Amino acid sequence: MRWYANVREVGGGNEATVVLAHGYGSNQGLWDKLLPALSQRNRVILFDWDFTGGGGSEQLLDQGRYTFGRFADDLIALLDDKGVRGAVLVGHSMSAMAGCIASVRRPDLFSHLVLLCASPRYINSAEDGYVGGFETAGIDAMLDAMSSDFVSWVKGFVPNAVGDPVSVPPVEESFLAMHPAVALELARMIFLGDQREALAAVAAPCTIVQVERDIAAPPSVAEYMMHRLTTGAAAAADMVIIDSVGHFPQLVAPQQLLTVLEGVLRCHGGGGDGEEEEVAEAEADGGIDITA
Repeated sequence: MRWYANVREVGGGNEATVVLAHGYGSNQGLWDKLLPALSQRNRVILFDWDFTGGGGSEQLLDQGRYTFGRFADDLIALLDDKGVRGAVLVGHSMSAMAGCIASVRRPDLFSHLVLLCASPRYINSAEDGYVGGFETAGIDAMLDAMSSDFVSWVKGFVPNAVGDPVSVPPVEESFLAMHPAVALELARMIFLGDQREALAAVAAPCTIVQVERDIAAPPSVAEYMMHRLTTGAAAAADMVIIDSVGHFPQLVAPQQLLTVLEGVLRCHGGGGDGEEEEVAEAEADGGIDITA
């Protein structure tokens, strides 16, 4: 049984294959603002993880069913099924870490990883100075709230996570489409997990894209990831901070995100050295900040 469904290809360009992997509570529809530009010159592959639309409810109580390793394996299976090699993966939130693990297991599948609003660990770790943004008690309280009244939790959590009232409805709709018990099991996997060790083994070039005011994954997490990647096996790593709000820049700041992605694709999709031009233009507009 595979955990991906509704695979879709958009565009027929041959500059690069771009795989858009959505995060927790999302679905592939949240990429729609990026598709017209990305699909002009690239082959774009989208899909839904099985927890969207109530998926997974039949098997939901296989304890330990959801793991980052299994998501990574299914991402590998998807790329193999589509005959993809050397893809540019844009992994949002939990899919960023699944992509990191997949790239270690099958480096031939990925030419570049864009780690969008990623976090390898959400809970602070005082013993090693790690700032993930949350204390254990806060995560436990969140999981309890999900368990007792999932709908009320979604209606309180999503506006804070999105940060932009106009963009709340599609995210709220996608969260509410999840089976509550599946959503809870998956949240335990994500918010109680620790994937920090996976970063050191990533050899693919990476671009970490973070939002300045993201309550779920603060810039301190991006800085930590940058350090772990550049002192590990990564061929190269950049960090881009988008001057915006929330955990869903594909909805809230799509043009700023497109500027970053187009720069990555110019560099890693056979388009020459246009990445520097794109970054310079964005910095001039005050939209992003990049640290190499």
